[in-house]
Amino acid sequence: MSDGTREVQGAARLELVSGVHLLHPEDAVLDAMMSGWGRQQIGGRGLQAGTAAGRQRIVEQFRDFTNEYPWNWTAAHIDEWMADLVMQHDRAKSTLRTYQGAVSLFMDYLLDPVYGWVDVCLERFGTHPTPILHDGNRREHLVDYEGEAERRPMTREECQLFFDHIDDRVERAIKRGRKGALTAYRDATLFKTIYGWGLRASEASGLDVVDLYRNAKAPQFGRYGMVHVRKAKGTKGSGPRRRNVASITPWAVESLEDYVVNVRPRYGFPTHPALWLTERGGRLKVGEIEDRFALYREELGLPEELVPHCLRHSYVTHNIEDGVDPKFIQEQVGHLYASTTALYTAVSSDFANTMMLKAIGLAFDNDPGDRALERSGRR
Repeated sequence: MSDGTREVQGAARLELVSGVHLLHPEDAVLDAMMSGWGRQQIGGRGLQAGTAAGRQRIVEQFRDFTNEYPWNWTAAHIDEWMADLVMQHDRAKSTLRTYQGAVSLFMDYLLDPVYGWVDVCLERFGTHPTPILHDGNRREHLVDYEGEAERRPMTREECQLFFDHIDDRVERAIKRGRKGALTAYRDATLFKTIYGWGLRASEASGLDVVDLYRNAKAPQFGRYGMVHVRKAKGTKGSGPRRRNVASITPWAVESLEDYVVNVRPRYGFPTHPALWLTERGGRLKVGEIEDRFALYREELGLPEELVPHCLRHSYVTHNIEDGVDPKFIQEQVGHLYASTTALYTAVSSDFANTMMLKAIGLAFDNDPGDRALERSGRR
């Protein structure tokens, strides 16, 4: 440890007596860290004592939640804590920012070589604190989650009303021999697919016919047991990611199979790869998906806040309410962090405890995909 740490407010050398054997070294070092951080904030940065104490209380809450010492904290601990704050305690987004801000400042303090805590931890415990907040899980990611705050899940009643309405439009168009029957049929299947597999509009737009696969764990679905999403949303600074989404909603599978076998060929463009075609033989674009949804929403008089992305939120919420493993749903929708899935979810309070227990690892004993398929039969 360099001598330069001796006179710095909050330095480890000032908080710990060198060479003294500690009866409970982990607790003693943690207490020294908290004490040193308080001195650094008040003496070194000129903050009010109340401000420093408030931040320390937040870090202590995080410590109690993880039941780990700071040199053992990981990014997963932050993720689980954020999910708990949302689902168990209904904390506001401003609170999430405050809590993450306090932990971030504490970690910056521990990792700053000026204060010498990394050396102390290496010497005493053979490990040391590491960064646990990054672009993927810090507050900007949690608060700005793929949409505006008002983009809520659609209720089951709204979903049923919406799907019934677009099905009725198909039947009316067919009976009248109207030119728009193909479009109406395509739209009905498209929105059922977005809901049935929890897709983003951009992911649905990018689907090709060849992206439909068999799933050995769901042979009853034939070639529609798995959807391969090639243009999923990537993390900040990266390109699109890929993921496979297992089919767990039988009625959505039936709708998609009927469209592929009996409806899509009627468009007359057999060599075009796109799953969703326009009447002119192009790929249906995201803006067109949004416009079609808005048309049906307005016909029903549903709230303007509802957009296609709300169907994705509904997929998360409704499946978790039905007992599907939240970790499995997290993987299905391509969320890197359980906290993002928690923000997507608007389950009733009766389901909140169940979700969080499973989200932190108390999941089903058998394969989550198998259990999800069992649950889906009860929808």
